[in-house]
Amino acid sequence: MVNLFCNFTKSEKIIMNKINRRNFILTSVTGAAGIFFYNPARANPVRETGENLLTRVALTAGDNRADMTFRALKPFAKQIKQAIGNRRVVLKPNNVSTSIQLSATHADTLEGILEFLKSIGKLNNVVIAESAADGPAMDGFSNFNYLRLANKYPVKFIDLDTAGFETLYVFDERDFKPHPVRISKVLLDPGSYIVSVARMKTHDRVVVTLSLKNIVVGAPVKDPGFTFGKNRKEGTRSDKSIVHGGGYRGIHYNLYDLASRLHPHLAVIDGYEGMEGNGPTGGTPVDHRVCVVSTDWLAADRVAVELMGVDFNNVAYLNYCAQAGLGVADLGKIEIIGESISNHIKTYKLHSNIEKQLSWMKPAG
Repeated sequence: MVNLFCNFTKSEKIIMNKINRRNFILTSVTGAAGIFFYNPARANPVRETGENLLTRVALTAGDNRADMTFRALKPFAKQIKQAIGNRRVVLKPNNVSTSIQLSATHADTLEGILEFLKSIGKLNNVVIAESAADGPAMDGFSNFNYLRLANKYPVKFIDLDTAGFETLYVFDERDFKPHPVRISKVLLDPGSYIVSVARMKTHDRVVVTLSLKNIVVGAPVKDPGFTFGKNRKEGTRSDKSIVHGGGYRGIHYNLYDLASRLHPHLAVIDGYEGMEGNGPTGGTPVDHRVCVVSTDWLAADRVAVELMGVDFNNVAYLNYCAQAGLGVADLGKIEIIGESISNHIKTYKLHSNIEKQLSWMKPAG
């Protein structure tokens, strides 16, 4: 892991050590000028490469989702098999909607992963787990045809809303206070090997949603019976909105803050058909036909941002994670396996509210 703190002089380090948590939060939400430092107590290494070695990201292209996914995973076969060990493999799809397929992980992507796990002998303890944003996870599993996978693979399905939780605390920019949020025990469990099965999409609050956000915002649970609209059970609530932090600054900070505990161990980003415009649910399709895989989730997200033609500097939470040493975001330190990035860049149209989203760059007033 690169220690960014070592780049400072001795006197600068003394000053940094005097910064208390409140001052850290205050500086973090003032925008691009916010300062972040590597903290070995918070950072959780996600790669085993040395300081001078390149982090690998696989990029495949093709006309078959499952095949593209399988091929992107193969270069990491030995590393993934060793990392899984005796742990349960948790495939976490992105079902922000249980009914809009374009916004959700495709069953074929999951099948490509299951076929890969079969090829490395790690198919005996695999679950597909989700806490969908708008209703019961099983509705999405059924609507998106995930259940057919159980006919071919010994995979089980878990609704994270019913599988227990731990209470963590997140920041709200409106009052600068910590707020409790119920977080899935399955995704926090050290015995879980977390695979983020994401989709390339634009977003209405953080510019893009990729592998990290799929885990962090999918982890807060909701009460059974909670749905949006008239079918909502009285008295039920969802904790997902709490993580949004009360605004554009708060959500970026919380994504960064929770990343040390809620990052994926393996990032699989399906760009076969992306979403542009008013994502994460109201956008339009992009015929992209790529797949990105890495055991360094930040490197995978960084490559996906580049493939989407998005300015990485506009995505605050990923920049914060990079500055804190939670992964690699420097393209010069990333080895691309397979296709060339430059041959597959498609500029995604951003959300119509993008100017408001970028308000995080300005000092809080």
